[in-house]
Amino acid sequence: MANILVVDDEMGIRELLSEILGDEGHVVQLAENAQQARAARQEAKPDLVLLDIWMPDTDGVTLLKEWQRDGLLNMPVIMMSGHATIDTAVEATRIGALNFLEKPIALQKLLKAVQQGLTRTPEPVRPAAPAMRVMNTEPVSTTTNNFENRSFNTATVAPAAPVNQFASLSFDLPLREARDAFERIYFEYHLHRESGSMTRVAEKTGLERTHLYRKLKQLGVESVKFAKRGE
Repeated sequence: MANILVVDDEMGIRELLSEILGDEGHVVQLAENAQQARAARQEAKPDLVLLDIWMPDTDGVTLLKEWQRDGLLNMPVIMMSGHATIDTAVEATRIGALNFLEKPIALQKLLKAVQQGLTRTPEPVRPAAPAMRVMNTEPVSTTTNNFENRSFNTATVAPAAPVNQFASLSFDLPLREARDAFERIYFEYHLHRESGSMTRVAEKTGLERTHLYRKLKQLGVESVKFAKRGE
């Protein structure tokens, strides 16, 4: 069990990573900006930090430089971003980041990176000389890293709900229960229609794939079977 600090300004990402890492037995601290990250790092001395690059107050690369400059980069740091360029990733690694993960984060890549970080003792990093850098404007490709690109086992996905099944929803239910019942039928319908492809369901429903994964888990739609696939 390790103490892991997750720094990201998106609440959905923080909650998703907290659930995944918590299920792995780790203690997870959350910070939504650099100020909270500084305080959490000072108080808890995390064994590993997952640090988002793009944040509203101080970006992750600047915070990484700050820790490196002040001699506080004595824990593995894994950078995260969905919009970073190759130059940004290289720069973060040069400063002292152990790894770089693209968003949406592939589940197995996340767990592998965390395991590697926790079993590796970070080497002292020399202070980086200031330099002007022209950033590449082409985003890093995320074509092959989305863990939601995996398909559900279509033999176990619930059959598509006929249109008239929605009429069976009881209007006497409390609003939250009625909404959950509707969403369960809604997602099962699209999962069946798209042969269990999380990518296509995300496109059809208009949800970001990390949020779709979390929503299905919350509703109990194939969540147990998905977790047991271990791909």
